[in-house]
Amino acid sequence: MRALRRLVQGRVLLLTICAAGIGGTFQFGYNLSIINAPTLHIQEFTNETWRTRTGQPLPDHLVLLVWSFIVSLYPLGGLLGALLAGPLAVTLGRKKSLLVNNVFVLAAAALFGFSRRAGSFEMIMLGRLLVGISAGVGMNVQPMYLGESAPKELRGAVAMTSAIFTALGLVMGQVVGLRELLGGPQVWPLLLASCLVPGVLQLASLPLLPESPRYLLIDRGDPAACRAALQRLRGPADLAGELAELEQERAVCRGGRARRPWELFRERALRRQVASLVVLGGAMELCGNDAMYAYASAVFSQAGIPQDKIQYAAIGTGGCELLATLLSCLVIERTGRRVLLAGGYGLMTCWGSVFTVALCLQGSISWMPYLAMACIFAFILSFGIGPAGVTGILATELFDQMTRPAAYMVCGSLMWTMLFLVGLVFPFIMEGLSHFIYVPFLCVCVCAAVYSAIFLPETRGRSFVEISEDLHRLNFPGRSRGLAWAGPEVVRSTEL
Repeated sequence: MRALRRLVQGRVLLLTICAAGIGGTFQFGYNLSIINAPTLHIQEFTNETWRTRTGQPLPDHLVLLVWSFIVSLYPLGGLLGALLAGPLAVTLGRKKSLLVNNVFVLAAAALFGFSRRAGSFEMIMLGRLLVGISAGVGMNVQPMYLGESAPKELRGAVAMTSAIFTALGLVMGQVVGLRELLGGPQVWPLLLASCLVPGVLQLASLPLLPESPRYLLIDRGDPAACRAALQRLRGPADLAGELAELEQERAVCRGGRARRPWELFRERALRRQVASLVVLGGAMELCGNDAMYAYASAVFSQAGIPQDKIQYAAIGTGGCELLATLLSCLVIERTGRRVLLAGGYGLMTCWGSVFTVALCLQGSISWMPYLAMACIFAFILSFGIGPAGVTGILATELFDQMTRPAAYMVCGSLMWTMLFLVGLVFPFIMEGLSHFIYVPFLCVCVCAAVYSAIFLPETRGRSFVEISEDLHRLNFPGRSRGLAWAGPEVVRSTEL
């Protein structure tokens, strides 16, 4: 609670979190969920458009093929955005990258809004690609920006807000997509184009807020701008100690340059960091949480929920993740990162196992569908407590200023590739394994829990320099690393 009071006292930091989040990870969650509501309407529009052009209806399998392209272009755009995020963050800075990123949103909203009038389903496909690029950039740059702007005592809680805005976007997308609002057959272009609203809000608010102090000092070599940004973010607090830490971090990075993504895999000094990023980043997408969302409607139907009410029950799944991420944000600076990750994956293993048993017995025991429904909510809650938010902090805390943008490129590329592959193969896994579909996901959860508990270094309440020293000892056992002050030379780390 003391950390929460300090966050409220730093009103500018709180406004920065909201301005970055509304046009960042909020857009990812929002655009991921709103596409579900108009599925049938877009498929009908595709068929009508083809009939208008050729005089013949489009075969059902080709309608599904076009729809699959519309859905899959979103993670493809996310992958492109993740690769673009690093160069943008280094060249333009963290704040300007988020602002420029809204160009993709504005273009996508225009394409969505006029697609029906123009009679072009190709405009929808291009729009999904553009919002995917925007989501890929935002999901990488936002936690980088917030993690570098927060004090070390609040760094985990502030970075966790990226997961909160993702969950909030999911819930808002589910609510706005209700049939009573914008999920009807006539207004679905407005539903898809509504991503314009958070983009405009960010464009109106973020320019008034400061840039990342670390970027200004270490990348741009501007101590005066760094001090001014810190003063605005911290309010009346004494800055001497934090400025000394920043200068120390600057001294460590002196003479370096921004790394390229493939260079991270070559350096022994980054071995533990890269392993943690790849293992836990991959586990977050392969743990089965997305599959649980996909299974929810069928389980709700088997539990006796009327078909027209399932959309309201589905909102509860997104609400569970939002509630869990809020709780995790409040306790992360008390419990630490490792406990939340290991505990979250451990709970997911338990609930996933019970869910598998419930699926196997639902035909013979009448109350098993209700147990399966409870497991869905418990599984999503467990995911939100740990993996949903803590995984996004790893690239900020485990890497220094020279390697952080490249680390986010690696993490983002991995996440979007896994998201695409899971969506591609999940129907085949569901058909092949039937009730045992969660067995592969449970294996991933067990491995992630073990890795988090044993191999992941704890970073709670530590400065970036202290974290770097701890990781150096892990990568080079028996060797110490001294900090040497190399003078006031300006570091130009703008090459990626």
